[in-house]
Amino acid sequence: MPMMKAAVFVEPGRIVLDDKPIPDVGPQDALLRVTTTTICGTDVHILKGEYPVARGLTIGHEPVGVIEKLGSAVKGYREGQRVIAGAITPSGWSNACQCGFCAQDGAGSAHGWKPMGGWRFGNTIDGCQAEYVLVPDAMFNLAPVPDGLSDEAVLMCPDIMSTGFAGAESAHIRIGDAVAVFAQGPIGLCATAGAKLSGASLVIGVDRLPERLEMARRMGADVVVDAGKVDPVSEILRLTGGRGVDAAIEALGTQATFEAALRVLRPGGTLSSLGVYSTDLRIPLDAFAAGLGDHRIVTSLCPGGKERMRRLMAVIEAGRVDLGAMVTHRFRLDDIEAAYELFGHQRDGVLKVAVTP
Repeated sequence: MPMMKAAVFVEPGRIVLDDKPIPDVGPQDALLRVTTTTICGTDVHILKGEYPVARGLTIGHEPVGVIEKLGSAVKGYREGQRVIAGAITPSGWSNACQCGFCAQDGAGSAHGWKPMGGWRFGNTIDGCQAEYVLVPDAMFNLAPVPDGLSDEAVLMCPDIMSTGFAGAESAHIRIGDAVAVFAQGPIGLCATAGAKLSGASLVIGVDRLPERLEMARRMGADVVVDAGKVDPVSEILRLTGGRGVDAAIEALGTQATFEAALRVLRPGGTLSSLGVYSTDLRIPLDAFAAGLGDHRIVTSLCPGGKERMRRLMAVIEAGRVDLGAMVTHRFRLDDIEAAYELFGHQRDGVLKVAVTP
């Protein structure tokens, strides 16, 4: 049986490189030879045991690769073609997909639907921190990479670019809006870029790390706020003349950033939440105006599917944004454990790592 190298979840605190069989290809599937992938903050939650997955699962959900083999029913693609697949791989046929929420693809039942059901790579099926990955529902999920774009140029599309842009889209940002983005990690940086591309005239990036604040400027922030030096709520209200922002995007997943995002909203403003929360949230009565402030609180999970990926790559190909600058470190797959150690501890100014089998 042909074997491959893969990063496997063993137990909380341990993801190791191991040998696994190369997957068999079903009629609707495609086998990708992975050329570049990366580590996501969600993978670190898995490593720490904060998000449960099955032992022995291959981790990772951001693949760039080449089609190695196509299922018998897959049309419109060819072996040897460069492609990406989104972190979310919807089937296209479920009730959630038909309602326009492909990320929530889980099949419905008498007991309800499964939240985040569209997220399968490294969650419910083997992921892409491996030499090969099996892409389900290939005709719905494979997007050809335009000629001239490198792996690193499109590496952010499958997850963080799609997620960050979704934060801006869900906020319904309009031309001339003021927007605050709390936390300038990879997803927050993409939300900053998405807010600027959506027409915001004032984009405020909030973080504590100087290198991330500098990257926020490169991604489109007009003003940056160092939350380690000033109170971000007071500073944002000052910057907006006491009006508050039209939209606040929360990209960290903590009570403090969620509450701050709520406190800087103008009446009728939108809090667009992208954070992954590990504890219950508390909504302060005064900031929420006792429920009478006409606020909107919306959440988003990374949109997937080939059309979403095509649109994101079109933005990159047109030169509207350069997310390749966010790749700060590079590792071979053989060194995946060292990559996790660096990324998990956020050392050496790391933003994103590129992992190449």
